[in-house]
Amino acid sequence: MLITFEGIDGCGKSTQINLLKQHLEAQGKQVRVYREPGGTSIAEKIRSLLLDSKNEIAAVSELLLFSAARAQLVQEQIIPALKSGNVVILDRFYDSTTAYQGYGRSVLPLKDIDALNKMASHGFIPNLTFYLRIPLTLALQRRAERAQDRMEMAGDEFYTRVIEGYELMVKEHPRFIVLDGAQPIESIALEIQKHL
Repeated sequence: MLITFEGIDGCGKSTQINLLKQHLEAQGKQVRVYREPGGTSIAEKIRSLLLDSKNEIAAVSELLLFSAARAQLVQEQIIPALKSGNVVILDRFYDSTTAYQGYGRSVLPLKDIDALNKMASHGFIPNLTFYLRIPLTLALQRRAERAQDRMEMAGDEFYTRVIEGYELMVKEHPRFIVLDGAQPIESIALEIQKHL
């Protein structure tokens, strides 16, 4: 099973992923968790390039770098893990590319981004996608306590477009399960468990 978590930066994905991993492991399941970009030596190097606030990266280059990191992760980690019967949980997958580079950056037509996403993900489609919906104001409050990476410094207009993109994807894809990311951590975790 392939489970993905989506949402804007500061929505609480990491916390919920850790809780879900613990829950599934307590049931005796083998669980692998990966973040995007990252999860392999090459993908982690790409991550450091993409998130370094000192780097100015052209929008198309950004899109291709995220996709390259994903292709490496899928080939090197996700395919073997799924073949071995593991539950794979991803902190972001290609829906982030559609939201951030497609809607946020408006870098290419969505049909071109969809084609690139299919290529980079080797055609894998998540079984479930948990979308943690939170207002931008709350995300900004949560992120204020830590150093901002290059993506997080993109500005409110950018993040408003990203949120709009996620909302459109939720309507289009039945695999999306919308959760209120402003609710208490335990309540969200229980809601996630109900859908498994």
